[in-house]
Amino acid sequence: MSDRWRLSAFGDEIDDPLEQQCRVLAEHGVGLVELRSAWGTNVGDFDASALERAKVVLREYGMGVSAIGSPLGKVPAEEPPEEEATRLETCLVAAERLGTRLIRVFSYYVLGQYESLRDTVLRRVAAMAEEARRRDLTLVLENESWIYGDLPDRCLDVLRSVDSPALRFAFDPANFVQCGADPWEAWPLLRPYVVHFHVKDAVPVDRTGIEPYPAPVPHDRLMDSVRPAGEGAGRLPELLRALDSEGYQGILTLEPHLAGRLPDADGSERFGLAVKALRKLLVELAL
Repeated sequence: MSDRWRLSAFGDEIDDPLEQQCRVLAEHGVGLVELRSAWGTNVGDFDASALERAKVVLREYGMGVSAIGSPLGKVPAEEPPEEEATRLETCLVAAERLGTRLIRVFSYYVLGQYESLRDTVLRRVAAMAEEARRRDLTLVLENESWIYGDLPDRCLDVLRSVDSPALRFAFDPANFVQCGADPWEAWPLLRPYVVHFHVKDAVPVDRTGIEPYPAPVPHDRLMDSVRPAGEGAGRLPELLRALDSEGYQGILTLEPHLAGRLPDADGSERFGLAVKALRKLLVELAL
């Protein structure tokens, strides 16, 4: 595997305590964590003591942080912005103190009202991006079901319309598959903005009867569709070759989401399977 492709992972899929997350990641030779939650608390709700504790644990294990895996923008677009503003500040501080420039964000649930809520979405994402720009940090927008940026053209709309150097893209192939989009067709549209890449594969989902947010999310059917890298319709072989040929200098972040498929395995086992599948794919592709 190319040296420029460092591996990271959402460690909270391994276990809740950050100590255990780091221990398992280190055992698998993964030197970065995408910090989303630890000790029962989302990173967006960390207080100063939790942040300091995280810093100590990361230092103890020699673990870096690839990005802050925030929940920002994963609320209804019309929800009052005050609570999000507090979380944004928490995540900006976390990024600064834990040594990463990247903060993962979303583009708000719109309940199917894509056209009528577009301006609200753009205004809110632009405001977040401006705060990040002032701090020399970068928001990475992730595609996701039922938010405004679910399909490739709407992701591109957000990126182009906000038009900020502090807003880039975190490409998630599995999430596109779950929305009925072909990740390989999405790639040329979004590649100019991609600075982060989530390794998650999936098979297509029958979304008939699945209620959008605010019904429970993620839905079991979506979780059950996720597969290890190379075993779904996420076009991982083509995408990884493109990353190689186009000189991608970022990180590959594993987001296994295999609990739906392997409910009897623990988080460590599921992560081991996910990282093994990715490395096997990279060897097969001679990358």
